[in-house]
Amino acid sequence: MHETKKDFWSSPFTSSKIKTEDIRLPEMLIGYFIGPFGALLSSGIFTSILQNYFTDVLKLNLTFLTALQLFSTILIVAANLIVGQLIEHTKTMAGKARPWILLSALTLSVASVLMFVVPFEGTLKLIWIAVAYNLFYAVAYPIYNTANSTLIPVSTRNSQKRGALASFTNVAGLGVMGAGSMVFPILVSFALKESQGRWFAVMLAVAIFSALTIYLQFMFTRERVTEEIRKQNTADEKKGTVSLRVQLHAIANEKMWWIVMLFYMGFQWSGALKNGSMSYFCKWVLDNTFFGTADAWGASQSLLSIMGAVPMAVAAVFVVPLCNKFGKRKVTMAGMLLGAAGGVIAIWGDGRIIPVAVGVALKCLGSSPACYMILAMLADVIDHIEFTSHIRTDGLTMSIYSSIMVAGTPVCNSIFSALLNMSGYNQEADVALGTSAQAAGVQAAITASYIWAETIAYMICAVLIFFFTIEKKLPEEQAVIAARKDKK
Repeated sequence: MHETKKDFWSSPFTSSKIKTEDIRLPEMLIGYFIGPFGALLSSGIFTSILQNYFTDVLKLNLTFLTALQLFSTILIVAANLIVGQLIEHTKTMAGKARPWILLSALTLSVASVLMFVVPFEGTLKLIWIAVAYNLFYAVAYPIYNTANSTLIPVSTRNSQKRGALASFTNVAGLGVMGAGSMVFPILVSFALKESQGRWFAVMLAVAIFSALTIYLQFMFTRERVTEEIRKQNTADEKKGTVSLRVQLHAIANEKMWWIVMLFYMGFQWSGALKNGSMSYFCKWVLDNTFFGTADAWGASQSLLSIMGAVPMAVAAVFVVPLCNKFGKRKVTMAGMLLGAAGGVIAIWGDGRIIPVAVGVALKCLGSSPACYMILAMLADVIDHIEFTSHIRTDGLTMSIYSSIMVAGTPVCNSIFSALLNMSGYNQEADVALGTSAQAAGVQAAITASYIWAETIAYMICAVLIFFFTIEKKLPEEQAVIAARKDKK
């Protein structure tokens, strides 16, 4: 994407509404909450219910799903890395990430509905699903998510403001996860059922909403750091974009970068495995007679979603002030330990809805600092690398971050599909769990995916984040960066 007409970004339809140097409420609310909420809504729905749609509505073969999702992971990672470099090489008056946000208003909204059209049967049906799946996860979503993630580090150098913006963005992400796991299961169990026409109509409405909110995000954001660097480089026309090899060398030799990425992979992928198995846990493991009938799995899933969403919503008020006072590392580590304790309670619940719900609530409360602060911690790492290596790695770092985020769903869904297949789950049968012996195996696989994996991951993440000490010296490093720029 190259800047062909300088006045294109100055038109009333593409010129940013944000003119102030400091970050104010309209930018935070529209650019970092409403925009990401609409953009990520389809992804939140997919994370919660797409696997169920594939197995129980389209009746897709589990072996096919496992192969598709594993193969797609390769394309997803490659796409994110490519998009990261495209963003790094984009030079426009609108910045380097915002033009791709604008493009996503079209690509993301269109790609999100294709899996719900399915005009074919047999082999052509499988081909259609494979193509549509990858158009969303390996094309449209990487474009948006990498650009959206890059906005945080290029929005401002103020670490506390970045923390606030990261919190808004991640609250939006958690909001769509809540909508996907609370509202959609009820729609599916009581209204959508196996009607592809109804599924399509709902997802079309979601796509239109996404397009509108992404455009609003584009209009109500600004890349202050990009503008600062562009002004500094104006006098030196020969200065080009730093090569990928140099960027890779810079991040590969920074242990703080590795710590935060490994932390995020464990955190994100265990969460993806949990989310993909949630509806199955509510269907086949949880005691749903709490609601008067064993068939009320949708209501049970909504209850667990609410029990997770409420503590995280409350925590949104306190996480940023606590991190500003005690530091992101300490607050995040304490949260991981609390989340692990919640997981232990959920395991002890053994399918009883009340202790499981309590455990889920504690686990989600403990995860809130990591959810809200991960982008801010990555932005701090990018500044630290700029201090040590004299280069910015926004595009590369955020493309890898986005790869981890987006690849988590297909990788973990493929793992879960394989576990279901090995344990004897049969989506064609009236009783999917089969015999009592099969039922025990299937339930064990589902419980391990929904509770055990995330609990263990939180313990590991607590140890990793203990060694993330970057924020102690960050103000001094940013002062050095500013001094370097003043000398030029």
